[in-house]
Amino acid sequence: MSNVLAAVEAIRNADALLICAGAGMGVDSGLPDFRGNAGFWKAYPVVARLGLSFSELANPAWFKEDPHLAWAFYGHRLQLYRETKPHEGFAILQNWAKSKKDGYFVFTSNVDGQFQKAGFDAEQIVECHGSIHHCQCANYCRNDIWPAKDAAVRVDMTTFRAEDPLPQCPRCGGMARPNILMFNDFDWVHERSAEQQKRFVQWQRRLEGHAAKIAVIEMGAGAAIPSVRHESERMVKRPGRTLIRINPREPEVPAGQFGLAMGALAGIRELDEAMTG
Repeated sequence: MSNVLAAVEAIRNADALLICAGAGMGVDSGLPDFRGNAGFWKAYPVVARLGLSFSELANPAWFKEDPHLAWAFYGHRLQLYRETKPHEGFAILQNWAKSKKDGYFVFTSNVDGQFQKAGFDAEQIVECHGSIHHCQCANYCRNDIWPAKDAAVRVDMTTFRAEDPLPQCPRCGGMARPNILMFNDFDWVHERSAEQQKRFVQWQRRLEGHAAKIAVIEMGAGAAIPSVRHESERMVKRPGRTLIRINPREPEVPAGQFGLAMGALAGIRELDEAMTG
């Protein structure tokens, strides 16, 4: 039996779905995945001239040292994610999830809010690295997190500078920043993600109560920052659980699981066609 047919059988027989996604999930919607300096600089050629890598730019220190540069990067991404339409793979996953008697949960390292935009229940999503659609104080004056719906950041892409006024903390009037876990980030306010994680754990406990079969479908999660891959593999250590990993470059899986060497949308389509056919 091929990996595709075996994966389809696991999805069909599952009582619940865990949908796991990394940056590769958004590529088919036209979003950059910042894979390596070459990929990052292709998305932001002006940053290549500054000589900054993704990990160097995605650092909270810039919100204090050069907030106009920091908000150029995050302000542009905020607008990009607001304008992006989720690809059809999200709808296919949602159809599968709705058919399961024990429902679904989403675990993602993406900060783009695409699952919520596609119609997934916000109460059934874990954003382990936070969300660009929420803000916090850059000076960590309090543990407050607030929606970024009123943030409108204008960016001059020729100079890669954000224009005033920049988003401010409503409590202290200081600089605001996205509620995202960045590199070397000791000030990330994690309460929102912690609440999501708590609901996720409660869901898992309910499933464990009656030994539910779970299909874990992971898409676009690389090994460089393995938060999502670790969660997927942790979930299938119990009997009755199956991992289907869709990844064009790193499809390797533990013994007994299934890897599909293709992009997220192509993999979802192939599984859906096999399922309906």
